[in-house]
Amino acid sequence: MPIINRVRSRRCVAAAAVAAAVVTPLLASSTASAAAQAVTLPPVHANFDYQIGQPYTPPAGVTVVSRDYTASPAAGLYNICYVNAFQAQPGAESEWGDLLLRDASGDIVYDDGWGEAILDIRTDAKRQRIAAKVNSWIDTCASKGFNAVEPDNLDTFDRFDQISEANAKAFIKLLSAHAHAKGLAIAQKNTANFSTAHAETGLDFAVAEECGEWDECGDYTEGFGDNVIVIEYKEKYFKETCAGFGDRLSVVLRDVDVTAPGSGGYVRKTC
Repeated sequence: MPIINRVRSRRCVAAAAVAAAVVTPLLASSTASAAAQAVTLPPVHANFDYQIGQPYTPPAGVTVVSRDYTASPAAGLYNICYVNAFQAQPGAESEWGDLLLRDASGDIVYDDGWGEAILDIRTDAKRQRIAAKVNSWIDTCASKGFNAVEPDNLDTFDRFDQISEANAKAFIKLLSAHAHAKGLAIAQKNTANFSTAHAETGLDFAVAEECGEWDECGDYTEGFGDNVIVIEYKEKYFKETCAGFGDRLSVVLRDVDVTAPGSGGYVRKTC
């Protein structure tokens, strides 16, 4: 089942181009790990398409695409592999057993906007077990030929008080180390305040939803330079983001359900 895009507003808070996508040090490389420098980052200011809802033939000119790990990468492009790393898919509770977060009454804690149970990353033992499953998906990404991985819901700690920022950093670092060992770059999905914490997270570039709407695009560039991919879902903020960052960053406007061409709701524009 394709994983449907999770939009930030729910919380309070071509082949030649690929060949040219050489590794770019992050801000003088002072905080980039040796492993991170060994992977290939997406080309900056590239024509990007976000296809995590449903894969389809990329529009002409697209050089970077993001797709769900259950899909196949787009031939000849730089491909980013989406995995839901911090929350369980709807109806998948039985796959996680005691690794689901529970409240004081013993009830499973859900992200009600998406019907997803929250994964309990509060202890090292549970983080290791959860990471083993998520890393198996990362293995799938690598075996299919993706270039990078995009673990979603890093910001769960910012929406559920039981989970701490330290928990999130410790868990994402497990995924980063595994991705790098498989030759994949790894994206920081949202969570602007982590952008200068490479040493703690091991993350290589950013995929930022609605940073224009939340006035956070500068926070991402502070940590990742121009290695930032922006997805906006509202025309107004897309235009503002293009005006402020369209000459530096990859910016795309998509419909909130990330549908394919031919559907009534399909929207895609670039700067």
